[in-house]
Amino acid sequence: MAAVALDASLNAPPTRFAPTTTMARSRKRRQSAKSEAAAAQTPQFINFSTNRRARFEYEILDELEAGIVLTGSEIKSIRAGKADISNAYVRISDGEAWLQGAHIAAYDNAGLYGQHEPARHRKLLLRRSEIARLNERVAQAGLTIIVLRLYIARGKAKIGIALARGRKRYDKREAIRQREHNREIDRAVRRAMR
Repeated sequence: MAAVALDASLNAPPTRFAPTTTMARSRKRRQSAKSEAAAAQTPQFINFSTNRRARFEYEILDELEAGIVLTGSEIKSIRAGKADISNAYVRISDGEAWLQGAHIAAYDNAGLYGQHEPARHRKLLLRRSEIARLNERVAQAGLTIIVLRLYIARGKAKIGIALARGRKRYDKREAIRQREHNREIDRAVRRAMR
């Protein structure tokens, strides 16, 4: 009887075994390689709005990156490209930095209670030392803090700000002359390279 049971076990279909540790490790390596390749293809920096006049109207002295406190409908509106920062600036009050003058349009698909005020003041996320340094330089030198761009980096909304000095009219004319001169040089170099 025992011999018959032994023969039956030999003819039974093979059972599926749990994967060995080497199989599990190789699967993890393949999955991590796929995720790294996908991360390399996705952009880490998506620009949504720029203040093109800022570099013409102001002389940029120092640039910073700041986080921005937003509601859900605001971030969705920014991702839809409905943000305008052309008149935006930063004001420091009570040890906090506030974005003023930026217009983020209402999000169409937000409900009645989920809407935000398009022109409200928004808090900027900066280190205390950075805020103190900016406040000190603005107070003593007559500088201003302007907004250069609004973008998403690593999944978070960021705003590029700059410490700037306003240009006089003759400085603007000189900047135009310099830009035209550089364009002519670039054109001449391209023609010579043909």
